[in-house]
Amino acid sequence: MPELPVVVIGAGPQGLAAAAHLAGRGIEAIVVERGDGAGAAVAEWGHVRLFSAWPELIDDASRRLLESRGWQAPQRGYPTGAQWVEDYLAPLAEALGDRVRYGTEVTGIARVGRDKVVDGGRAQQPFVVHTRDREGREERMLAHAVIDASGTWSTPGSAGADGLPAIGEIAAGERISYRIPDDVSALAGTHAVVVGAGHSATHAVLRLSELARRAPGTRVTWLIRRSGVEGVYGGGAGDGLPRRAALGSQARKMIDSGVVDVVTGFRVAEIAAGESLTIRAEDGREIPGVAQIFALTGFRPDIGMLRELRIALDPALDAVAGIADEIDPNLHSCGSVSATGARQLAQPEQDFFIVGAKSYGRAPTFLALTGFEQVRSVVAHLAGDHEAAARNDLVLPATGACGGAGDYDSANGSEVAGSDIGGCCAPAPVLQLGTRPAVDPVPR
Repeated sequence: MPELPVVVIGAGPQGLAAAAHLAGRGIEAIVVERGDGAGAAVAEWGHVRLFSAWPELIDDASRRLLESRGWQAPQRGYPTGAQWVEDYLAPLAEALGDRVRYGTEVTGIARVGRDKVVDGGRAQQPFVVHTRDREGREERMLAHAVIDASGTWSTPGSAGADGLPAIGEIAAGERISYRIPDDVSALAGTHAVVVGAGHSATHAVLRLSELARRAPGTRVTWLIRRSGVEGVYGGGAGDGLPRRAALGSQARKMIDSGVVDVVTGFRVAEIAAGESLTIRAEDGREIPGVAQIFALTGFRPDIGMLRELRIALDPALDAVAGIADEIDPNLHSCGSVSATGARQLAQPEQDFFIVGAKSYGRAPTFLALTGFEQVRSVVAHLAGDHEAAARNDLVLPATGACGGAGDYDSANGSEVAGSDIGGCCAPAPVLQLGTRPAVDPVPR
């Protein structure tokens, strides 16, 4: 199989970085992208500014490839998603040339002649990647390894508090958005509701609050499932990502000003549609007269195309099992995890790897630098450079956003039974890997 290429799924930051590392080691790669251009998912949130600065958003192998063509890396500032695409991802994809195929969706991955059940000769068979293009033409591509960097953007969480769409949510879909809004001027004078308590929800609330200040009669309601608001403020001055710290500070000021109605402990059970929407909670409370809902409750991986592969995901997070303890938001939320390389990302299906945001499943703490280290290690492993694969080249900023998910129903959301609140951000040169198995974690 060595003469076969490595197929990389997704032409986002991690997928393109993987292709750059493969090219640097002389390994043939094919990048399959469903969208029409590099960083297609990033482009959809192009109006949002990243927390990470430019030096933290450029992979080393990608930098070397681009600089060999006369490219100069941006040195300072925090780009928007659109700037990240225009100034880095698009030039990188151009440098990779015909290795990148657009408008091509992966519909399934398997071993040639072996479904998921068959043991015999499995590891000796190449992968077969089934694809479909815009015109519906199907193709089978053979590969000696597959790197899934397809992300989670296409599968946002629902407004329903139990992880499933609320009753009526699908029917009301035209008035529900699962993306951070850009131009919200059309909502002037109406009632907009944001569901969620993460960074995306905070972005949306801040945009809407500015509209409420400018346009009399505009109402903004923020529905938070937990019983307190402290969790949305982040790590403040202790956060090593200044842009993220600023977001939390802005959220605190906005809440204190009273321009937004914050409703805590509200777990959406039903959305009733009429001339306007009415949102009902599990405890019977109602939010009537709603024109638009922004459901920003996180993302989850789509594993449908992996159904014929033997993979090991954490049962709670849908994350790669080998890294789940490091990133579990029930334990910590700081994001300053140790490196996750080929060993931690290994799957029961030999030479298949899930990297990038998809490797984190539903955990919200993924950083671009973490993904770049993942693909560096994975590609080194595929090249047989086991020393480089095992080496840890990751240096992350201390984030200071500690305390974990907290007691789900506590007033301040900061108490975790039996845990050290400051533990995940306490000074430590190395964070040890957790106890969940990294290799062959198949249920017995």
